[in-house]
Amino acid sequence: MSSVSTPRFVSRLTRDTLALILAGGRGSRLKQMTLWRAKPAVPFGGKFRIVDFPLSNCMNSGIRRVGVLTQYKSHSLIQHIQRGWGFLRGEFGEFVELLPAQQRIQSSWYAGTADAIYQNLDIIRSHNPEYVLILAGDHIYKMDYGPMIAQHVENAADMTVACLEVDLEAARGFGVMSVDENGRVREFNEKPENPMPTPGSDDLALASMGIYVFNTRFLFEQLIKDADNSASSHDFGHDIIPAIIDQYRVFTYPFRDAQSGRQAYWRDVGTVDAFWSANLELIGVTPELNLYDVDWPIWTYQEQMPPAKFVFDDKDRRGTAVDSMVSGGCVISGATVRHSLLFSNVKVNSFALLQHAVVLPDVRIGRHCRIQNAVIDKGCLVPPGTVIGEDLEEDAKRFHVTPGGVVLVTPEMLGQELHHVR
Repeated sequence: MSSVSTPRFVSRLTRDTLALILAGGRGSRLKQMTLWRAKPAVPFGGKFRIVDFPLSNCMNSGIRRVGVLTQYKSHSLIQHIQRGWGFLRGEFGEFVELLPAQQRIQSSWYAGTADAIYQNLDIIRSHNPEYVLILAGDHIYKMDYGPMIAQHVENAADMTVACLEVDLEAARGFGVMSVDENGRVREFNEKPENPMPTPGSDDLALASMGIYVFNTRFLFEQLIKDADNSASSHDFGHDIIPAIIDQYRVFTYPFRDAQSGRQAYWRDVGTVDAFWSANLELIGVTPELNLYDVDWPIWTYQEQMPPAKFVFDDKDRRGTAVDSMVSGGCVISGATVRHSLLFSNVKVNSFALLQHAVVLPDVRIGRHCRIQNAVIDKGCLVPPGTVIGEDLEEDAKRFHVTPGGVVLVTPEMLGQELHHVR
């Protein structure tokens, strides 16, 4: 079956695949950043949202039939997808379809990852795919799903799980797999206390990325069986995978760089520290995640904005940004920005200093502010003279300070109500 790996065959496989992106999670470890939005809707990388990465991976892989499953505070996510991902032509069988929790089959909301798919079985059936690709909507990475689906077919697998090699400490937060010499899964443990190392290594384990390929008929059988089990938590990691590995063909797909063969870039930006760090990584001269890659573009919705502007050139009032990324619509007015990432439409006023800061869209930073090691959430109006990041004990009285010493600032913490609820 060597023809399976040819581009033409992979292309046919991707056309026969329906991708389902699980985008309903709150992401509570991001603290107040997900107070009014689901984690996949959180901005990332200056102009994108997290959900744009799996969606772009689908488009670039040739998968043009995509469902996005939403649940928690999904308004901004739904709005973003409607505005930015409505360009596919339905008459050609291409779409990005929103699948909100709507109690289609049961009188409850999505109870787990498997239940979320189960509650949309009638919709999946109507699209009649040969394969179903299930994706998490809250990770940052670039991946061609075509070779994974091709390997799934070559292995005559019932299910294939994409995996990373992570150190044993990090593996405690993942589903960990033990495999044989052919990559077939022989054991699966969700978030184990003592992860099993991968063969040939003492300090690395195979961790599930939450990316699965299923034969559609097999997926239906397992979801219906799981739904009838009242003892199940209806989750792929906790329930479905452990139940099928003994009787069925479940394989791993190691996620590696196609050219170097090394572990490919993948980030779980599920904590404020990780979110801050992953954004600032992009500023590097040659970051692992190349957003300037014309061969694998990241698509998104963006408002039409003017170019960034840097004004004033006086000795003590010079608009500069060094070792930074600055998005459209920004104005650096007599301020200094160092090693920071500014999203769209940020205004930094005179004599302010930003260092190691991630500033989300529509923020206004007043004169004489000093901000470092911080994440400033969308829409914040930072008053003149505000100092953030220099005295963490003082910051903790008003803002959220992470274990890594990053200060998260939201409009509510500044006494500003963007979301009026009464």
